[in-house]
Amino acid sequence: MVQRQYEDGIVPGRLSPGDYAQNFADLHPPLEEHEARVEADRCYFCYDAPCMHACPTSIDIPLFIREIATGNPLGSAKTIFDQNILGGMCARVCPTETLCEEACVREAAEGKPVQIGRLQRYATDAAMGEGRQFYGRAAPTGKRVAVVGAGPAGLASAHRLAMHGHDVTVYEARPKSGGLNEYGIAAYKTPENFAQAEVDYVTAIGGIAVEHGKAFGRDLSLSGLAGAFDAVFLAMGLGGVNALRAEGEEAEGVENAVDYIANLRQARDMAQLPIGRRVVVIGGGMTAIDAAVQARLLGAEEVTICYRRGREHMNASEWEQDLAASKGVAIRHWLQPKRVLAEGGKVAAVELEYTQLSGGRLTGTGETLTLKADQVFKAIGQTFEPAVLNGSGVGIALESGRIRVDGEGRTSMPKVWAGGDCIAGGDDLTVSAVAQGRDAAESIHRALMG
Repeated sequence: MVQRQYEDGIVPGRLSPGDYAQNFADLHPPLEEHEARVEADRCYFCYDAPCMHACPTSIDIPLFIREIATGNPLGSAKTIFDQNILGGMCARVCPTETLCEEACVREAAEGKPVQIGRLQRYATDAAMGEGRQFYGRAAPTGKRVAVVGAGPAGLASAHRLAMHGHDVTVYEARPKSGGLNEYGIAAYKTPENFAQAEVDYVTAIGGIAVEHGKAFGRDLSLSGLAGAFDAVFLAMGLGGVNALRAEGEEAEGVENAVDYIANLRQARDMAQLPIGRRVVVIGGGMTAIDAAVQARLLGAEEVTICYRRGREHMNASEWEQDLAASKGVAIRHWLQPKRVLAEGGKVAAVELEYTQLSGGRLTGTGETLTLKADQVFKAIGQTFEPAVLNGSGVGIALESGRIRVDGEGRTSMPKVWAGGDCIAGGDDLTVSAVAQGRDAAESIHRALMG
């Protein structure tokens, strides 16, 4: 029975209790053994595999698929974990449709790539389900490394450093480890508390101590860490959210999509999460898609994504855009927010201006559109907050508002490396953050033992 489906305002319990479990069930159910073997047999096992070159962590994809085809899922998992210790999460959240699967020869030949992501999940789930660990620690080196941030980059770096025999202390501002994997990914992509299961799997190698509730710039300083440890790896992600720059955005009902997704991920009872009847999401990336789809799954009657450019410019992949459309989300392009209209201090509508490209620049046309709304989510990107660095009395070079690093992740400050979303030039993907954390750990190891 649907409850209060047509009530205006931001209220909880729009759906009947059973609907929430169904709506937030696993987006891609895991493959059974027979399904995995059949799918693995579709792989050509290319010698110069384009899928492998498209993977930011350079997993040997033909090899791990061949191992599945020959009935060796644990061997397949080790091949994956050799390059990507967070391969289980990446199998769930990677935009494989624009990475390995887009490069698949099957995709070019027949428009139907090998399901690499689902095969990767099949293998990693097998290993994690058995608690099978493939890596032990090397002899202790006596070196100590501080890692700031327990997200994908920080965890990947900590694991690789611990594997080399270094003692690692990870400082995390939030109550749980995992970073965006725990707080920023749609709930239907990572059900059953998988993010924490993966954290436990990664840290089981030993030699990794995690201290929660320790915020960089508040409880920790860069100069203090550099003085107390042999090396420091910064992986604190992005702390700020871009403003709409629209009149009235301070109205009640205008929220950061990132914060809302985090609250949703930590909710014990989805029915208690308030959601509007009419929801407007401003943005064109994965966060916008995740916020919009989950708003629909919580019972919002009308959900509209408004993006200032065209469909081809959206950071969200076509697959994700199609997913949103299949859930009843309307995506409107060439619109930018101009004004939030409020009644009694609460959101009532959003006035948007049509945009166009003129001489390569985005400009407003002057023509406007008003959409009724009682809830607006801002999903127009996050920003790095450099005050946490320079506020500690230590300067560090920035580029385009983020930390500048070289090819090995070294910053301008001796003994300090960085990776993940906080560095310049990143693509804000979990798999890329893992690669950066892993590679920085190897660079730190060489420096410490050099």
